Amino acid sequence: MKRSILFIFVLLAVLIAACAPAPTAVPPTQAPAVEPTKAPAATTAPAQPTAVPATKAPEATKPPAPTATPVPVIPPGRVVVEFWHGLTMPLGGILEGVAADFNKSQNKYYVNAFYKGSYPDTMNAAIAAFRAGKAPHIVQMFEVGTATMMAAKGAIKPVYELAKETGLNIDPKMYIPAVAGYYSLDGNMISMPLNSSTTIMYWNKDAFKKAGLDPEKPPKTWAELRAMAKRIVDSKASNCGFTTSWLTWAQFENFGAIHNIPLATKMNGMQGMDAELKINSDVHVRHMQTLVDMQKEGSFKYGGRDNAPDALFPSGECAIFHGSSGTRARIINEAKFAWGAAMLPYYDDVPTAPKNSIIGGASLWVMTAPNRTVDEYKAVGEFFRYISQPEQDAKWHQATGYLPITIGGFERTKASGFYDKNPGADVPYLQLTRTQPTENSMGLRLGDMPAIRIVIYEEMEKAFQGQQTVKQALDNAVKRGNELLRAFEKTYK
Repeated sequence: MKRSILFIFVLLAVLIAACAPAPTAVPPTQAPAVEPTKAPAATTAPAQPTAVPATKAPEATKPPAPTATPVPVIPPGRVVVEFWHGLTMPLGGILEGVAADFNKSQNKYYVNAFYKGSYPDTMNAAIAAFRAGKAPHIVQMFEVGTATMMAAKGAIKPVYELAKETGLNIDPKMYIPAVAGYYSLDGNMISMPLNSSTTIMYWNKDAFKKAGLDPEKPPKTWAELRAMAKRIVDSKASNCGFTTSWLTWAQFENFGAIHNIPLATKMNGMQGMDAELKINSDVHVRHMQTLVDMQKEGSFKYGGRDNAPDALFPSGECAIFHGSSGTRARIINEAKFAWGAAMLPYYDDVPTAPKNSIIGGASLWVMTAPNRTVDEYKAVGEFFRYISQPEQDAKWHQATGYLPITIGGFERTKASGFYDKNPGADVPYLQLTRTQPTENSMGLRLGDMPAIRIVIYEEMEKAFQGQQTVKQALDNAVKRGNELLRAFEKTYK
């Protein structure tokens, strides 16, 4: 059993790529910095090596290594909780400050939070520690690793079980439904939400004005977006009308949620490992064909995988941009033009659209170890109770720029006037809560999702380069992706 758990962890570590670069710090008078939701970089998919596309943009500059965390002086008599995280500075420092505040709030428990490297570095360290019977009490892991973490049942203690055993009262209803649903199974929370973001739209108001468009009216539909992007290019208001970062996350995962169409069967994998991909539906083909056609007419630019296209908007290269709500900080620091933030567009002839978007980010997992005591689990539970309070959530949201993940956190932030001083900072929350989540907008729980994302990139890049049709690309992605799902199911079911 232990060997199978270790194998699961090893596979997860192999699939996860390096953590996203930390955002540039923002002056206190501006909106705070946010770490982008991290999708995996181009690693090797099991089926075949990942080719680097000719159109791929240069990789983002890596952030400087964070300052070494000083050895803490732990007051005697405290029950100590080891908390390993993967947030670089300044976000990691803010998170460690939350732990420090918890430590000061009472005199029984002590959370020792410290940076263990990127998400894969942190996971590798957890594997080694688990093998030695010394796993940390808490480890942070990004959202697309949820299915694999859940498969490691003997190595993790679900949050709802922790709550029952320790008397902890964490009500999933206090969280944004799109957040609670992502990290829950049958209504029971499996991991503890922490840092969440979503995909939104940004637009260059100066370029709109130069093109003769109303700078205060961003596109609401895809028809409007395409028309505006073409007009911007034709009028030479900008070299590029539209680009998107995180193609798989923004234009497949969030696109499906907003249009209430499945990314996969079985509630996008939430109802079982035997899910099958559905990204070759008529709506998906139509949307990807729109992007290919826009590329041919010059109104869309494919800037590469993951967050490689992020620089295209703040530089002024592209006038409309879809990316993580976490890019807000970079835009504030780098853009030399007036800009705005809005919800993602949709096809207004697709029934029931638009729905809520889905999240990215990371959550906290409770790990097991031999001889772990009841008091240690109680300490973990008390820390979770502390960070889930609306006042703490609001403080975290305002300090980091991550979403307020509790309804109370949002209400407190709004009442404080924060959104009046930071226009558009509430767009991610409003988009996530626009509707109650459906079976198609609850979130994802697909095995080997990092590798599936790579498969989608590879096939769509061939379509962008004219090597195959969009239909062929998505059919191939479904075939290859399903092979990964069946391998995952065979291994872990």
